[in-house]
Amino acid sequence: MRILVTGGAGFIGSNFVRYMLSKYHDTEIINLDLLTYAGRLENLDDVKDDPRHKFIQGDIRDREKLEQIMKNGIDVVVNFAAETHVDRSIIEAGSFILTDAHGVYILLDAARKNDVDKVVHVSTDEVYGSIEKGSFKETDVLNPSSPYAASKAAGDLIAKAFHKTYGLHVVITRSSNNFGPYQYPEKLIPKLIIRAMHDEPLPLYGDGKQVRDWIYVLDNCEGINLVMHKGKPGEIYNIASGSGRTNIEVANLILKALSKSESLIKFVSDRPGHDRRYSLDAAKIRSLGWKPKYGFEGSLKETVKWYIENEPWWRPLLKDSFVKMDTPWLKP
Repeated sequence: MRILVTGGAGFIGSNFVRYMLSKYHDTEIINLDLLTYAGRLENLDDVKDDPRHKFIQGDIRDREKLEQIMKNGIDVVVNFAAETHVDRSIIEAGSFILTDAHGVYILLDAARKNDVDKVVHVSTDEVYGSIEKGSFKETDVLNPSSPYAASKAAGDLIAKAFHKTYGLHVVITRSSNNFGPYQYPEKLIPKLIIRAMHDEPLPLYGDGKQVRDWIYVLDNCEGINLVMHKGKPGEIYNIASGSGRTNIEVANLILKALSKSESLIKFVSDRPGHDRRYSLDAAKIRSLGWKPKYGFEGSLKETVKWYIENEPWWRPLLKDSFVKMDTPWLKP
């Protein structure tokens, strides 16, 4: 099987590449990534010499490059390529719309015209918006709150339309909050780990009681792979562990793992349009045989350990203002 993985040098994408190469000996992966700030070749160091993995620097908005790759035969496209950070989208929404919506259109159109068998479009729980009680099902109305979530919702709808209009075999996954190794430290868990390691304040928005369902990245990779093989064309699959935690709970678990004081927690002004609670109903993918293998607290401890042991990976990233700032939508 020849798989085009787009965004495969990012956090989830690089973990997926590694997962697939370890699971299947007869799989060839073409890895297309633009190498923006969050896409890094360092994420692929351990597979760079694997002959089954070929890296190409490029943009999903570059139709000519996509055509060149696909004309040589691609069985499946798995699309991770996206702008993903909510805080950045609040400051500058345009790049999110260009990549997460228009880029998805170009990618799907290229796949359609080059007879790609299947496209797996990787999305997010944030397209549903916030839910006070219960859990979102795949059929629920989309109600995104941030420019990021809106751009992802647009990409999802384009993907659905390509299936309905052109018969393109498209499946969509929507996962809850991922965490694990190689996650860029603008995101909550790695940011809190690195700051706590240095006894710096841990900034939490508002009262810190926002609830997120956390899933270890390899559980998500397994779910995406399952949907790739068993998902029905045109269908959406939520992927979630059911490990709902408030941001305060997550911060305290990190502090405990590092033997640091809870006094490091600092509450800062809340983010505009901040969703209060995310929760997904994952019954549909569980019916395919998927279930999470990694418990939250154990995986969090392993993630803390990874960041402790891999300082050369994250140290150069500390200059990024989104890693350092408490309220990053405000100008320095």
